Amino acid sequence: MNVIGRTPIIETRRLALREPLSADAQRLTELIDYDIAKMTTRMPWPYSPEDADAFVVQVQMQDRRRDNTFAITLEGEGLIGVLGFFLTPEGRTEVGYWIGRPYWGRGLASEALMGALSWASRDWRKRLVVAGHFADNPASGRVLCKAGFLYTGIVDAKPSRARGEPADTRMMVWLA
Repeated sequence: MNVIGRTPIIETRRLALREPLSADAQRLTELIDYDIAKMTTRMPWPYSPEDADAFVVQVQMQDRRRDNTFAITLEGEGLIGVLGFFLTPEGRTEVGYWIGRPYWGRGLASEALMGALSWASRDWRKRLVVAGHFADNPASGRVLCKAGFLYTGIVDAKPSRARGEPADTRMMVWLA
């Protein structure tokens, strides 16, 4: 593991996960479309250059003991998505991620998530991570299952900024 500032660099077979930088803002706005934004809780739609700039600033100010956000990069392509761990109001570590549409179906989300969970367990000492996916996004459920998450049987109504309304969310848990 390498470190730039306070954020680790996680390397997998095809990817590097690193701190999002100001230079990534334009790429974020290029990759994010409504189909990505509507599958997240926090991402607005439309997604503007100002939203991207604000996201990068927010991430750079994170308390790394609680939250860690990574730009998912692919050699020769640059940034292809984002993965982040954050502390929930209940005090649990939750993970969320997205991958740009041109990179769907190649196993990159699974690879990024497995690399991040390995780091979270080994270096960040996390033993339990929660996640959820909107019920109308079964592909995300498959990614989580491949990484070792199990369904809890709980379905919560989670907000979706892009949709402007809550969406049924199938909750999952991962144990190190």
